[in-house]
Amino acid sequence: MSTSSNHIKGLALAAIGGLALTIDIPLIRLAEGEPWSILMARSMTTFVAAIVIWTVWRTFGRDAPALIPGKAGLLVATFYGLGSITFITAVYNTSTANLVFILAFNTAFAAILSWIFLNERPARPTLAAIAAMIVGVAIIVWDSIGTGNLFGDFMALMSALLIASAITVSRASGKDMGFTPLIGVFFPALVALAMVSDGGYRIDHPGWIIFNGAVVMPVAFYCLAAAPRFISGAEVAMFYLLETVLAPVWVWVIFAEAPSRNSLVGGAILIAALAAHSIWQLLDGRRRKRAAAVVEYPV
Repeated sequence: MSTSSNHIKGLALAAIGGLALTIDIPLIRLAEGEPWSILMARSMTTFVAAIVIWTVWRTFGRDAPALIPGKAGLLVATFYGLGSITFITAVYNTSTANLVFILAFNTAFAAILSWIFLNERPARPTLAAIAAMIVGVAIIVWDSIGTGNLFGDFMALMSALLIASAITVSRASGKDMGFTPLIGVFFPALVALAMVSDGGYRIDHPGWIIFNGAVVMPVAFYCLAAAPRFISGAEVAMFYLLETVLAPVWVWVIFAEAPSRNSLVGGAILIAALAAHSIWQLLDGRRRKRAAAVVEYPV
C-alpha cells in the first residue's frame, strides 16, 4: 500500500473514531447515574464487546491483531485505562464546556510528545491548524472558563495528557493497537466495581450506557488507536476535537440546550481548520508521490 493510501486510511480511521466519540457525553448524560456506576457499566460492556469481537475475528479470520502487543501495548492500555477514570471523574466534577476545552489540548500534547520522543517536528500547516483549533475552542467556551470545579478541570487535563501519551506510544511502536484501549478499560472497571460495592449502584437508564460501552466505545477507540499506524500523533489528536464541536450539538438536539453564538462561531473555525488541514495533507501526499515517480536521468 502506498504512502498516500496509508495516509488516507489513517485519516478515515481517525474521522470515524472521532465522530463516534462525539456521542459519548450525551449517552452518559442520558443514562443518569452515579459516576462510579456509570464507569463500571461503560467499562465492563466495552471489555466484553472487545473480547467477543476479537474472538470472532480470530476464529474466522485468523489475522486478528494481538489484544495487548508487548510492553508498548501494556503501556498504551494503562494510559487508556487511567484516562477512562479521569474522564468520567471530570464529567461529574466540571462543566461540559471546561471539559471539552481542556480535552482539546491533547492535540498540543500529542504534537509536543511526538516532537520530543519521536523527533516528528510538526509541519507548519499542522501547527497553524492546531493554533486555529485552539482559538476556535477558546471562542466556544470563552464565557464558561473558570466556572468549573478545579479538581474536575485537573482531571480533564490529565485525560488530555493520557490520551496524547497513548497516541504517541502507539505511533512509536508501529503496532496495531486497535484492541488495546478496549482491553485497558478492565482496570478502571475493577476500580469502579470496588467503589460501587462500598457506595451503592445507581443507573436510571442503563440501556444508554450499555449501548455506549458495547458499540460506541469499541468503534471510537479501535479506530483512534489504529490510526497512529498511518498518520502522525498530532493529526490523530486533532480528530478528538470533533467532540468539542459536535457534543454540544447533540446536547442541543437531545436536551434542548441550544449552543451559544460563541459555540457556533468556534465550531465553524474548528471544522474549517480540520478540513483545510486534511485537504493540504492529501494534496501534499499526491505531490510527494508524483515527485517520487519522476525518473531522473544523468546529464
